[in-house]
Amino acid sequence: MKISTPTLQIIITCILLAGIALSQSLLPHTEIARAQSVDELKQKIDTSAANIKKLEEEIAHYQTQLTETSKQANTLQNTIKTLDISKKKLQTDITLTQGKISLTSSQIQQLNKDIIAKENQIGKNFDSVGVSLRSIYKDSSESVVESLLGADTLAGFTSNIETLSRLQVEVRNHIDELTEYKKDLERSKKSLEGKKQDLVLYTNDLSDQKRLVENTTQEKASILTQTKNQESAYKTILKNKQLQKEQFEKEMFAYESALKIAVDPNSIPSAGTGVLSWPLAKVIITQYFGNTSFATKNPQIYNGKGHTGVDFGAPTGTKVNAALTGIVTGTGNTDEIRGCYSYGKWVFIKHPNGLSTLYAHLSLISVKVGDVVATGQLIGYSGNTGYSTGPHLHFGVYATQGVRITRFENSVNCKGALIPLADPTAYLNPLSFL
Repeated sequence: MKISTPTLQIIITCILLAGIALSQSLLPHTEIARAQSVDELKQKIDTSAANIKKLEEEIAHYQTQLTETSKQANTLQNTIKTLDISKKKLQTDITLTQGKISLTSSQIQQLNKDIIAKENQIGKNFDSVGVSLRSIYKDSSESVVESLLGADTLAGFTSNIETLSRLQVEVRNHIDELTEYKKDLERSKKSLEGKKQDLVLYTNDLSDQKRLVENTTQEKASILTQTKNQESAYKTILKNKQLQKEQFEKEMFAYESALKIAVDPNSIPSAGTGVLSWPLAKVIITQYFGNTSFATKNPQIYNGKGHTGVDFGAPTGTKVNAALTGIVTGTGNTDEIRGCYSYGKWVFIKHPNGLSTLYAHLSLISVKVGDVVATGQLIGYSGNTGYSTGPHLHFGVYATQGVRITRFENSVNCKGALIPLADPTAYLNPLSFL
């Protein structure tokens, strides 16, 4: 008997669908989650989320206190008060990060359980497909084609086709379910990988935050040792720092004015294009570029006088992010040279569009020379290093053509300090590109 084309299509479809089911069932098995009930995990997740919310509110309160103290006079008492509040905030940051680690670990456990459940469902559906396919071979060693061709009557042949058609529907339904389970499984696995990455980031944050607390404790101890808790001694230290800073700036201006590095205006983006991202999540400008507020509204080039960047108020330990994708071409710490009141801890990034950016007065550096960083990537934490009257971030923008990372030998107090030095025309107004 000659088998019809529709019947052949039914047979081929069944075989193909079975093959799809097999390929979709061969999935790598995930690690077994620790034995913990779904309800226990949910309760743990809810509790962690509630604690995190409270800690975030506490941190916001410390943030408000630090903002208020930054507006007060630069006295020894206010400096110590700021350090104490900063330490409390950083310690709360640590508790918050530990809470996020706990929450994320619970979510990973929950996702592992979800993945195992979906894999089990896929396995059951695949077994059902197998049962449907095997049913046609019951009590027979014949192939599907032979079974159809072996019918003695037209009714028998029709019955075989109906059986095959019913099998096709059953298999198709199972395949549809398998497809949905597979999609759910892929989403769960993707979410799991995201949570694992979060866990790594939180763990790194925790390590950084502990170092920041240590730095803050040491800074307070150093100030009290130097001043012997006397306001007059603190004022004397501030005055000496100011004089040394002014001397350094004169030396730097004289050196940079003699560089004569040509800067092609066409080598940098047009002003107002917003090619850079803000380096902080919360922006509070405490000092503008240049000599006047007019500089914030008009693209201009630094003329050797005035402020060479923009200062952002930020409590010690605030995350500082790369303003644009680029490569770290320099890092340093001018505090390593006694009496060098300059940038403190700094990071310099060269970007592919002709601009370079400087991040100074950091408390902690999280990158190294040669690192390729993405826009928004953590590069360090704000602080009070170098010449600084309070915790903040100095953000500078340069035309890359006109800047060099140099050992500054032409200096009295900063001799040998590694810093970026540039032709005066290479200094750009950061607000023209943010």
